[in-house]
Amino acid sequence: MELPATIYLDHAGTTATDPEVLEAMLPFFTHFYGNPSSIHNVGQEARHALDTARERVAAVLNCRNNEVVFTSGGTEADNAAIHGAAVALQGTGNHIITTSVEHHAVLHTCQYLESIGFEVTYLPVDDYGAVSPEAVGNAITDRTTVVSVMYANNEIGTINPISEIGAMVRRRAGQLGRTIVMHTDAVQAAGFLDLNVRQLNVDMLSLSGHKFYGPKGSGVLFIRRGTPYLPLLLGGGQERERRSGTENIAAIVGLSVALETANATRLETGVYCAALRDRIVDRISAEIDGAILNGHPSSRLPNNVNFSFSGVEGESLLLGLDLAGIAASSGSACSSGSLEPSHVLLALGQTAETARGSLRMTLGKNNTQEEVDYVLNVLSDLLQQLRAMPTLSQTG
Repeated sequence: MELPATIYLDHAGTTATDPEVLEAMLPFFTHFYGNPSSIHNVGQEARHALDTARERVAAVLNCRNNEVVFTSGGTEADNAAIHGAAVALQGTGNHIITTSVEHHAVLHTCQYLESIGFEVTYLPVDDYGAVSPEAVGNAITDRTTVVSVMYANNEIGTINPISEIGAMVRRRAGQLGRTIVMHTDAVQAAGFLDLNVRQLNVDMLSLSGHKFYGPKGSGVLFIRRGTPYLPLLLGGGQERERRSGTENIAAIVGLSVALETANATRLETGVYCAALRDRIVDRISAEIDGAILNGHPSSRLPNNVNFSFSGVEGESLLLGLDLAGIAASSGSACSSGSLEPSHVLLALGQTAETARGSLRMTLGKNNTQEEVDYVLNVLSDLLQQLRAMPTLSQTG
């Protein structure tokens, strides 16, 4: 079997838009181009598409149609959720709880809120990058208003027990007789894990379309009915006054089709990707010295592989792989230009030197065993070459 020119192993960074998703989107760039807020027929055609897309997303999330808010992506959804709930509830408290391994869309929002008077607890995680329901419950005080814990980590793939954490937050809120909003960043979970918000016990949930073969610039924020919330964007009052701005109908249609397909095939895709993931993990663990698997060995996303390799720099590793036609990453795509070690790996207790030698490979539904075996052979040879090269300290 002939290998493709590029072997793509960065599906946590982004995915290619599925052909059927693109096909569903195309008419809304040219033929059904109306503004869904317009009352004329052209606008109402767009409105119908918007309503249908909302129904599709709500069916996957098992929520009411009017609890679905369309955004520009996961970053906006995370920002809007935490900021919107915290500001809406600031008359009752100013304490936010999150974890030390969240995506920067969550962490930077919390840091901003700290700068204007809110208090934030950044919970430590265990050796695998997870947080326990008990740790969340113990951190809740009579000033807590928002809890945000990611469903699955974007760098190391570890899955958090969100349903149990959500139940703990509700129990503590009941004991304290106060409102505490539970949010989860589920951007990496879509297409692999159950997104039933009723079972997850969450009040808010964030998604990003381009992580599950939908278009970039599309996202979802689930806001449970009755959840205190003040909008981040103001203007025309679209999305039931929760997210102003003319809706991007083409992107929203594409996201809804992609999410519906990803959810319908998630068990099959998960089994397929997990087999390839385990093949990579098993061979690296057996054949490459100084390899540390990051994240939980089993309670992790089926497509995620993350290793730290002693004696190498992750940047050199990525460049070598790229020259061999292999696209991978060292962590979050949003910070891939940074030479700083991953905050996630540092939170696991790794030294900065070890964390800088990390490699993340995230599989997709179109990867093959032949590709995986090629990547493993290239990786083994590349590590030998890099480790044999003198370092600056040795040459200086």
